[in-house]
Amino acid sequence: MKLTLVPLKAENIAMFKRDMQEAFQYGYETECGSSDELILPEKDIDDSLNANGAEAYQAIVNGEIFGGTILNIDNETYHNHLDFLFVKVGCQGTGVGEELWKAIENLHPETKVWETCTPYFEKRNIHFYVNKCGFHIVEFYNPSHRDPNMPETVGGMPADEGDYFFRFEKNMNRTII
Repeated sequence: MKLTLVPLKAENIAMFKRDMQEAFQYGYETECGSSDELILPEKDIDDSLNANGAEAYQAIVNGEIFGGTILNIDNETYHNHLDFLFVKVGCQGTGVGEELWKAIENLHPETKVWETCTPYFEKRNIHFYVNKCGFHIVEFYNPSHRDPNMPETVGGMPADEGDYFFRFEKNMNRTII
């Protein structure tokens, strides 16, 4: 499989957001059942897209969009954050996620540490980050140990579910010269 990261163009933002929301909704409903709540509100995506250091890419395989990512790149510390990574509904289980992650690492070889978070119920994500991408769980946020950077409400998730997140890090063990 030949996956290419293509910078997100303004004319593709609406579709990118829709595909991401659908993927996150699917993941939530697969684990927790049907929900009338939108799990990933557009505001959360917009906040990430508009953050200082934000980079967004679509994952293209054989000319078709298979997913995408939003990264937050810190060119001073090289401690970068994976804000969002998604594989379109219907494309999961094909190896696209792993290829997407490899492409991200290749895009930013200067990175010393990658960081990301995922909700506790996302067993597929936990497996993916730990077993496929080499991340380590370094913190578990919950009502007794809250994420100091987390807003009071977390996406469209009910507050009690939004309180439970794993924080992951991947130390790249690289020296920047």
